[in-house]
Amino acid sequence: MEIRLLKKGYKNNDQFYKDFLDDQIKNNEDYFSVEVAFIDSDPDFPVYIAHGSESEKTEMFLQAFEVISDSYLHTPREVHFDEVFWHSLLAVYKRDFLLEQYPQIKEGINNFNNVVIKDFDWENYIYKCIIGAQYINDNVIEPNKRSRYYKLIAENLDVYNYIIKYEIFRNDKFLLNILDIIDELNLSKVMKAKITGRDDLGKDERVGRRVIFEFNKSYPIVMSPMLEKDDLKEYFLKYLSYYYKGTEQLTLI
Repeated sequence: MEIRLLKKGYKNNDQFYKDFLDDQIKNNEDYFSVEVAFIDSDPDFPVYIAHGSESEKTEMFLQAFEVISDSYLHTPREVHFDEVFWHSLLAVYKRDFLLEQYPQIKEGINNFNNVVIKDFDWENYIYKCIIGAQYINDNVIEPNKRSRYYKLIAENLDVYNYIIKYEIFRNDKFLLNILDIIDELNLSKVMKAKITGRDDLGKDERVGRRVIFEFNKSYPIVMSPMLEKDDLKEYFLKYLSYYYKGTEQLTLI
């Protein structure tokens, strides 16, 4: 399947948004470059997972991970990590699906920018799923074990976001080790918990974010992305103890 790629200038363009609503983008050659990308198939999946209950969002993430793993990861890396590819696919080839699944797009250009042509970085849901699926597929063979990691990402999204936000931690080994530690110590709820009684911190600080912050602060003295899991676990518990009072019991597990 051939995907025609958009050329620069479509972002934050009011007319591009209007032409999307009117289904006119595909008829306007001015929007397209001469470049194309080739994919075997283009199955639908949740591309925006900001709304719904925690269980609903988990299910949407699992669906996205599975579809991306089975289909889009089979394209060259320069395709599935390319912002223009995804914006072209969504705006031109997925218009009907997007309007049906995310009717808020019709309410204004800000919603369109958020759902359809959001910057392809750690805040973009497709990017989150591509990174996670890539790391897990590169390291885990068994389908049921892959599904376990997909679920761990969905259930620990706040920590995951902070890991992929920092370039030094955008590392498959570090991510899988952190997810394993959280799972083994049953810390998902603790990592999401709001930190109270710390006037020196921000108003909405979470335990998991601060743990990753401590890893970031200690780098490169502590080369955490390169550590084996047991060594990483010692630092994890140390940093956790700065913000969580029950760490002493965890060291016994």
